[in-house]
Amino acid sequence: MKFFTFLGVLFLTLSVQAQSISGKAYYESKTTIDMDNFGNREMSEQMKQMIAQRMKSFLEKTYILTFNGNESVYEEEEKLEAGAGGGFGMMMGSFAPGAQYKNLKDNQILEEREFFGKEFLINDTLANLKWEVGKESKQIGQYLAIKATAVKPIDENDFSMARRRDRDEGAEKETDSTQTETEVEDPFEQIEIPKEIIVTAWFTPQIPVGNGPGEYAGLPGLILELNAYRTTILCSKIVLNPKETIEIEKPTKGKEVSRSEYNEIVAEKMQEMRENFRGRGGRGNRRFGG
Repeated sequence: MKFFTFLGVLFLTLSVQAQSISGKAYYESKTTIDMDNFGNREMSEQMKQMIAQRMKSFLEKTYILTFNGNESVYEEEEKLEAGAGGGFGMMMGSFAPGAQYKNLKDNQILEEREFFGKEFLINDTLANLKWEVGKESKQIGQYLAIKATAVKPIDENDFSMARRRDRDEGAEKETDSTQTETEVEDPFEQIEIPKEIIVTAWFTPQIPVGNGPGEYAGLPGLILELNAYRTTILCSKIVLNPKETIEIEKPTKGKEVSRSEYNEIVAEKMQEMRENFRGRGGRGNRRFGG
């Protein structure tokens, strides 16, 4: 009980101090994919390794969180790309956010998204997860970090969270005598999206800003490490109160839509892709649409 009372007093005290803090936090983000369940059963190990190597640039990224007391922008660090990645690169990029602006005071998040060649600006409220702060702590760099967990609901159209269905389910479908070969091979039947995930964050009260990477915020200290489903984000460098003035610029690129409107757009596009796939008998050379 004393521990949680201490955290409460700490949050109230540090929230005042946070108004005068600004800086940049650099994060290394890595997302894993279960290659054993990737693709079909006939895919060779050599092919899986080649695909994993091609996916590396999309799954391992560096981000910068530029923040002050109430505002922040989280965006990928600019770097030269080895290649466009073709259709696969477009697919991966379509489910990854661009610049993300958060205003903790106004409870607002603005998020740039490019979905199959079209640019959108999602205007939404912060998720405001119900964090449970535990007693576990560890050292991250020079900072003491405290563990917190939360349950995050997942939208049914968030295909960045897609995973392969349990193979036993797939086996049951294959034994259905009424199902055609095309239906069995339909990739949309082979994936599912979890309804919720557990998010684990490690924050430090030594940097009293209630901010963190991506959409995450709401803890009494900067989030230094975060684990969400298959993604781990770790802070590698922090620059506090630099001499140059920190300027937070809201993203402006794209058509402004609400989160629900954007999800409807994604759902329609994915349905179009599915119909195109079925219309071609499950073969390649599919059109993604405009």
